[in-house]
Amino acid sequence: MSETVQNRIFSGVQPTGNLHLGNYLGAIRNFVRLQDDYECIFCVVDMHAITVWQDPKELIHNTREVAASYIAAGVDPKKHIIFNQSRVSAHAELGWIFNCVARIGWLNRMTQFKDKAGKNREKVSTGLYVYPNLMAADILAYKATHVPVGEDQKQHLELTRDIAMKFNTDFGREVFPITEPLIMGAATRVMSLRDGSKKMSKSDPSDLSRITMLDDADTVAKKIRKAVSDPNPLPGAGILGDNGEIDSEFRQERPEALNLLNIYAALNDETLGDVLGRYEGKGFADFKKDLTDLAVEKLGPIGAEMKRLMVDDRSYLDGILKDGGERAAALAKPVLDEVYDAVGFLR
Repeated sequence: MSETVQNRIFSGVQPTGNLHLGNYLGAIRNFVRLQDDYECIFCVVDMHAITVWQDPKELIHNTREVAASYIAAGVDPKKHIIFNQSRVSAHAELGWIFNCVARIGWLNRMTQFKDKAGKNREKVSTGLYVYPNLMAADILAYKATHVPVGEDQKQHLELTRDIAMKFNTDFGREVFPITEPLIMGAATRVMSLRDGSKKMSKSDPSDLSRITMLDDADTVAKKIRKAVSDPNPLPGAGILGDNGEIDSEFRQERPEALNLLNIYAALNDETLGDVLGRYEGKGFADFKKDLTDLAVEKLGPIGAEMKRLMVDDRSYLDGILKDGGERAAALAKPVLDEVYDAVGFLR
C-alpha cells in the first residue's frame, strides 16, 4: 500500500507557447518559493494541451520551453521532479477511472468549460469536457497533499476533492488524501502593456503588449519604455482603501498606470502601498526608468538561461524531463496498484 507523503505539492503549466510575465508572476515564481518547504512535483501538462489541437512540432518546442522556464526561474530538478505529463501513463489510466467515478452533473457545473467552449459546446473535444477528471488524476496519482491554486482553478480542485472522497467511499478504503489548496496570497493581475483594461495575453497581435519569459534584457527594456502610461503624476497610498484595495475610480481612469505599478510591486516583492509611497508625485519618466532597471535585473537572466537550455543544452533539458518522468512513474506506480486492487482489476 502506498503512503501519503505530507507536504507534497503537484502543479503544472500547459505548453501552449509564448510564456509571458503573467505566467511567471502567477505561477512559476511561486514554484521556486515552495521548493524549500515542500516535496514538489512540477509537470508540463502536455496531455491537457491537446484538448485543443496542437501542431506536434510546436508542442515539442513548447514543452521544452515550460521545462526550461522552471529551471531558469530557479527550480532545482535534482531535489524536485520536473517532467512532462505524457511520459507517465498513470495519468491517463487514473484519468479513465476517474471518468467513471465523477458524475455528469459535477462536470456540467465547471465554469471554465463553459467559458472555453462558448457557443461551440457541441463541437469541442470530449477531452476538454473531462479535463477536470484528468487534473484530479494528475494530483492524486502522487497523493499530493497541497496544490497552489489561483481563482480559475479553485473549482477544479474542489472536484478533485469530491472525486477522492467518492472513490474512498465507493470502495471502502482511504486511498486518496483530501488535497488542500495552497493560497499564495493576492495574485498579480498582469495586464497588457498597450491596454491596461485587457489581460496580458500571448494571442494579442502586438508583441509590445507583453513581456515573454524568453525576452532578452534589451527586449524587456524596450517593451517597458514603450509601455503605455499617462501624463499625470503618480498618486500616493491614499488611493488605497482600508482593505488595501485600489480605488475603483483610479482603476477605471488610469488602468495603464495601475498595471505598471502592480508589475513593479510584484517584481520587487513589495506591497502596492510601498511603491505608491515612494513614487508619490513623481512622473512616469523616473518611474519607468526604475521599472525598466528592475525588470531587466529580474527577467533578463531568466530569458537568457531559457534560451541557453533550449538551444545550446537541449540534451541536458531532455535528460531532466526523462529522469523526472522515471522518478514520477516510480511514485505513481504503487498508487495505481492500490487503485487497481481497490477497483478489482485483475493484474
